[in-house]
Amino acid sequence: MLSHRSIWDGIDALARRQGVSVSALAKLAGLDATAFNVSKRVSKDGRERWPSTESISKILEATGESFDSFLSGTGSYMAMPSGFAEPDLRNIPLLGLAQAGHGGFFDSAGHPAGHGWDEVALPTPDESGIYALEISGDSMEPLYREGDRIVVSPTEQVRRGDRVVVKTQEGEVMAKILHRQSARQIELHSVNPAYEPRIFDIVDIEWMARIIWASQ
Repeated sequence: MLSHRSIWDGIDALARRQGVSVSALAKLAGLDATAFNVSKRVSKDGRERWPSTESISKILEATGESFDSFLSGTGSYMAMPSGFAEPDLRNIPLLGLAQAGHGGFFDSAGHPAGHGWDEVALPTPDESGIYALEISGDSMEPLYREGDRIVVSPTEQVRRGDRVVVKTQEGEVMAKILHRQSARQIELHSVNPAYEPRIFDIVDIEWMARIIWASQ
């Protein structure tokens, strides 16, 4: 089963295979040298943080390693040879992104609530409150494509640069990048350059949750 520790262990193992430090690995991938530092793995309030899917994608591209080889280094979720059992999966709530704006699916904090959820089996962390949304539209291409499933945690601390799901008071639900947040406003960006940034007053946002993983 995936866990915070196993994913960070996978990054550490990848650095060792490349014969570099995690700081050098981050720089090799064009990331901030401190991106994988131990201090970045726990938030200020003591909660464990996940590395972003983009940062993992960049280190795999920079090193030429496959996603399967990375997973094998986590010591948790790994590609299994033919004839061996598949990794343990966990059923979590699943909802289409287009449906998510309808009332009754979430509580005020962005946790799954009510009826109408489907379920999907994914190798997700053993963490309460997480759920999956199925992407619709192309605003986050090529990071997330139509039909991809993103795993969302409403309890993870969100900070600038994170991939997030945001629900407005008007019921719009979107997957975006948190570009900037102040006491009064948030600015959200898409990956697809065809889409303009979205700026909202904080009072117009019902909740915002961090995307912690994607199943593609």
